[in-house]
Amino acid sequence: MRLRHTLLALLTVTIWGFNFVVIKIGLQGMPPLFFTTLRFTFAALPLVFFVARPTVPWQLLVSWGLAQFAVQFGLLFVGMKLGMPAGLSSLVIQLQAFFTIGLAWWLLGEHARFTQLFGAGIALLGMGVVAWHLDTPSTFIGLLLVVGAACSWAAANVLTKRMQVVNPMSLVVWGSLVAVPPLLVISALVEGPQVMWAALLAMNTMSWITVLFQSYPNTLFGFGIWSMLMRRYPASQVAPFALLVPVAGMVSGSLVLHEGMQPWKLVAGALVLAGLALNQFAARLRGWMQRA
Repeated sequence: MRLRHTLLALLTVTIWGFNFVVIKIGLQGMPPLFFTTLRFTFAALPLVFFVARPTVPWQLLVSWGLAQFAVQFGLLFVGMKLGMPAGLSSLVIQLQAFFTIGLAWWLLGEHARFTQLFGAGIALLGMGVVAWHLDTPSTFIGLLLVVGAACSWAAANVLTKRMQVVNPMSLVVWGSLVAVPPLLVISALVEGPQVMWAALLAMNTMSWITVLFQSYPNTLFGFGIWSMLMRRYPASQVAPFALLVPVAGMVSGSLVLHEGMQPWKLVAGALVLAGLALNQFAARLRGWMQRA
């Protein structure tokens, strides 16, 4: 990857890591599905009136918007509401990198190297450490929902690869619009209109800050950059960058939310980062050694 694109990828995953803290703060005063609905409402409006629809088939756009936004974040927000800590959620959802590699191999014919598969195995050990230390049934259900969110993100990554040249901002704005109606309906059915209305009336300054942070730097900037990178480079080269999200997520969760940094969390994080390092640098190191 070019240096500029590498730096943009690093900035994006840093914002995404801190965003888990923002989500946890927002969930203190809002039901999760309604919170998700507000996020994508503001990501879509009013820009959808000024940004042309991306030049992709409607079926592809709707599929991408549902996978990337509605399903992924609906599951993530509910999982965190059920007790998944911000730092651990930022770690678990990075299974998307390996789900993406698998789907890209299956559907797009992109070949996964042995080092990528071995790195995936190391990272999965880290996820096993997380699962072993969860101590309540509700938190375990939350873990499963976050894993489901990772699957949905991977599906969106593969859908992105099927798109031709498209404006990233246009894709994110219209994808956000696609996500709003199903989220609104499901929120009304599950959480109820009275709960939604009461949450809206009770929103304070901090609540609005969390919603707007979700909508603008996190969604419009972050996913706009991510979509651009996924189109320019192989999925197996871009997706592992997201494994740096847990670094920002766990550090900010500890500093802002005072989440504990127990040794097992550090071990889990180290295993995931080792998997990332193997995915990103093993091939380059082998090439340098062969040229030496």
